[in-house]
Amino acid sequence: MLEGARIIVVVPAFREAARIGAVLAAMPPAVDRVVVVDDASDDGTADAARAAGDPRVEVVRHGANRGVGAAIVTGYRRAAATFAGARDAFVVMAGDGQMDPSDLPRLAAPIVRGDAGYVKGDRFRSPESRAMPWQRRLGGEVFSRLTGAAIGVPITDSQCGYTALARWACAELDLDALWPRYGYPNDLLGQLARRRVPIREVIVRPVYAGEASGLRPWHLARIAHLIARAASKRALGAR
Repeated sequence: MLEGARIIVVVPAFREAARIGAVLAAMPPAVDRVVVVDDASDDGTADAARAAGDPRVEVVRHGANRGVGAAIVTGYRRAAATFAGARDAFVVMAGDGQMDPSDLPRLAAPIVRGDAGYVKGDRFRSPESRAMPWQRRLGGEVFSRLTGAAIGVPITDSQCGYTALARWACAELDLDALWPRYGYPNDLLGQLARRRVPIREVIVRPVYAGEASGLRPWHLARIAHLIARAASKRALGAR
C-alpha cells in the first residue's frame, strides 16, 4: 500500500519471456497486486510470469493478439474487480523492462492523495532522456505537442506508457471504445480530457538497452488519425 491506498500494477506483455521475470522481481513492496496480461505471446511469456513465484501476480492471457491498448483495458478491468478502495491507483508498467520501478511511488502519489485522476510519466524532462534514441524522442515530442493541442491540455510526453489511473477515473471511461493498438495513449488522453479528469505528469527515468522498437510507419499514420479524431470530438463537444 501507499499512504493507505492500494496499488495495482497492470503489465501488458507480448513476447517478453526473456524480460518479464526481471520486471516482476523488481516490483516495489508498495504494490499490492500485479496483473500480467499476456497478449497471445508465442514464447512462453505467461509461463515465465507465473514462474516468478510472486503471490501478488495474476496472469491473464488473451487467446488472440489484440494489441497493447486492449491488454491494458483487460488489466484495468481485472484491477477494478480487485479490492474496492476509493483512492486505489492502477499503474501501467510495461513488460519490457523500460520503466524504472523506483519511479512508481512518485507516479502513484498524486492519485492516492487525490490530486489527479490520471498521471503520465514524462521521460523528456529526465536527465537520462539523452539515452533515448533520437527518432523516438523527436517523434514523441511532435506527437505530444499535437496531442496537447487536440485535447486542450498541455502534454509533455503523450507516448510514455508509464501511467497511473485512479479507480474513480477508470469508472468514468468507456473502456470498450478505446483504441486497442498503437495510438492507445492518445485516444485515452482524449477521453480523459473530455471527461475533465485532472491529468498530471511526473518525471520518470527512461531505461533503454538497445531494444528494438515495435513502432512502424503505419503506426505513425494511425496515431496522427487518432489525434485528429480527438481534436474533432473536442470541437464537437462529444463525450
